[in-house]
Formats: sequence, C-alpha cells, structure tokens
Amino acid sequence: MKSCRMTIELYFMKANCSFTGAWNLIFAGMKFEIHHRDAASKARAGTISTPHGEIPTPIFMPVGTAGSVKAVQQRELMHDVNAKIILGNTYHLYLRPGLDLLQQSGGLHRFISWDRPMLTDSGGYQVYSLSENRKITREGVTFKSHIDGSRHIFSPEGVMDIQRKIGADIIMAFDECTPYPCEYDYARKSLKITHDWLERCVTRINQTEPLYGYEQVLFPIVQGSTYPDLRRTSAEFIASQNQSGNAIGGLSVGEPAEDMYAMTELVCSILPSEKPRYLMGVGTPENILESIALGVDMFDCVMPTRNARNGMLFTTQGIINIRNEKWKDDLTPIDDNLGGYVSTQHTKAYLRHLIISKEILGAQIASIHNLTFYLWLVENARRQIEAGTFASWKEKMVKTVSQRL
Repeated sequence: MKSCRMTIELYFMKANCSFTGAWNLIFAGMKFEIHHRDAASKARAGTISTPHGEIPTPIFMPVGTAGSVKAVQQRELMHDVNAKIILGNTYHLYLRPGLDLLQQSGGLHRFISWDRPMLTDSGGYQVYSLSENRKITREGVTFKSHIDGSRHIFSPEGVMDIQRKIGADIIMAFDECTPYPCEYDYARKSLKITHDWLERCVTRINQTEPLYGYEQVLFPIVQGSTYPDLRRTSAEFIASQNQSGNAIGGLSVGEPAEDMYAMTELVCSILPSEKPRYLMGVGTPENILESIALGVDMFDCVMPTRNARNGMLFTTQGIINIRNEKWKDDLTPIDDNLGGYVSTQHTKAYLRHLIISKEILGAQIASIHNLTFYLWLVENARRQIEAGTFASWKEKMVKTVSQRL
C-alpha cells in the first residue's frame, strides 16, 4: 500500500493535481463514530463518514427510487431540504435507464448530479411486491418486468454487480422480504435463503472492485418476520458477517406498531453498537422517534413525498390535510417553525389552492415541505440526544406530531 501511495502521489504531482483529495476519494471507506448516548434510552448521535461526505445520525434518507426524489430537484434537496443522503433502487434503475447508460455516465451520482452520499436498496422489497410475477429459488429470483413483461433473473452475485455499476456508497444485500402475516414455516425457510444469499453477496463483493474510484460498503439485512426466535437467529448471523453497517428489514409491512417496536428492540440488542443500524422503510414521525429511542440510526420511507402529493402535510404542530375546507382562507405560513423558503413563505391557503387545482407546483411545495420536516425532526432528535434531554422531549414530540389539526 505504501509503494502504491507513493506511485499515485508522484502521478498527481506531475499532473499538478491535489493528491490528498484524490487519495481520500480513492481509498476512504465508511466510518461510524458515536458522539453522544442518551442516558434514559438507547438513542445515540453519531457521524457516518463516506467518500461523498458525512452523514449526521440519526438521519432520514429521502427515497429517489429511479434516480429522482419525486417532485423535488437535486438543488432543492441540497439547499431547502438539506438532505445528507438519498436512496436509489436497484430493481428500477436496472430496468430503466439501464446499467449501460449509468456506467457510461460514471455511476448514478454523476448521472443525476448528486455529490452527496447515496444508498441503493437491492431490489428485494420490489421482488416481494411482485408476488404475482416472480419465482424464488435458492439460486435467486426470476421475475417479469412491470414495464414490459420481459423476464429477468436476480441472483445475489448479479445484484452485487448491478450495485457496483450504479455506484452507491452503501449497498444492500439481496434478501427476501416476507409478507405480513407470514406462516412460521415460510418465514423460517425464507430466512435460510436470505442468509445463504448474504454469504454469496459477501463473497462477490470481496471478489470484485468498485468501478468509480471510491469504496462501497455492504449492509446485510435482518429478516425473520415477527417471530422473536427467527429475528434473534438472523441478527446473530448478520452480526457475524462483520460488515460496515447492518439493516433491519421486513418491518412496516402491515404488522402492528407494537410488534415492529418489539422486533426492532430485540434486533438492536444483538447488532453491534459500534456500527450504524438502518431500519428500512420506516415510517411515520412517531415510528422514527420511537425507533431512535431503541437505538436505530438510519431511516427511509416514501411517506413524506407520497402523502404530500395527496395533500397530507407533516408539521411541527401536527398533521394537516390541506384539502380540508378549514384551510381555504388560512393565510398563515405552512409551518413557521421549520425555516426555509417553502414552509415559511407559502401560505396554507395557497398550497390548498394548488393541490385542489391539481397544479404540479402543489405537489412540489408539499413534497419539499414534508421532507424538510422529516430532516428537521431527526436533526432535533440529534440535538436533544447531545443535550441529554431526548427521552423527555421524545414523549412530548410523539404526541404533538401524531395529532390531527
């Protein structure tokens, strides 16, 4: 490594380029540092360092399934929402625009002009949602495209190769997300497949190199439905793989909230505390706050943007259905407490007018607002953890953000 560094340093000196930045980009991996722990809960505040920047935790990640967070431009994500990391999806990006174009572009970061961290979901959840059009075997999944009906095969090795070409900083293992409710025997058999696939994912990642000059790290996914023994077995196996971070999947798929929290608490008690924990697909503001208290660091969900397009707003005072008549003449800001242009300069009456009129701008303003709120929520959770007041603040905030206005 030392001789390699000297060779590269000499090259950059001759080229009159900054060596330090290039070295850091090429060889920097992901690091996670915990700065504060809440004494009255299991919440913690930390920083994930990636080649594309730092991510303060706890963090919410806007979902950009096909290379776009719906109705929100990258400029707005950076400056209005202040998103630190976004998601892409392997299944959708594989089908469209396709891997050749992404690779020609230098990866998804360059293709969509996003220079901050990025995570890609492996497509396991999309396979789960295509139950009528897929077949699962130990080798992988055969499925029909939802676009044109064409047949495709996802194997653990293939999904790792696809995510190499997409180029996200954090890539997810290929797994099967079981439905709810799920028979115990099916969940047990599915878990065995998920663990077998994970071993193949790890092997493939170790056999291959990143394509764009920076390291990619793999997060395994804990499964096991709502069965404590299966969740425990899965968490122990995932922890044994010693990857850079770990995810909890198969929740927020219809199970009662108390079951989701129970499984999350169990899994967090097993997964190593020195690595980030990512609860996939969760969820409501209340879900996020309760899960932070259980020791979760990372979240994603389509709810902020999907609900925004239907006129549901999350605010620091509670939940608003902006389509209701009561907001028709309300000329107060959408949410004066959030800061930012969208939430403070546009009125509820104006946004209601746009949504009722089916103006595209309505979906855009509502989406930016909701994402701003979600990032505000996790940022304030972090501040409360740092101040040692998270637990009491969380109890008040859960009631506030859950009430209907």
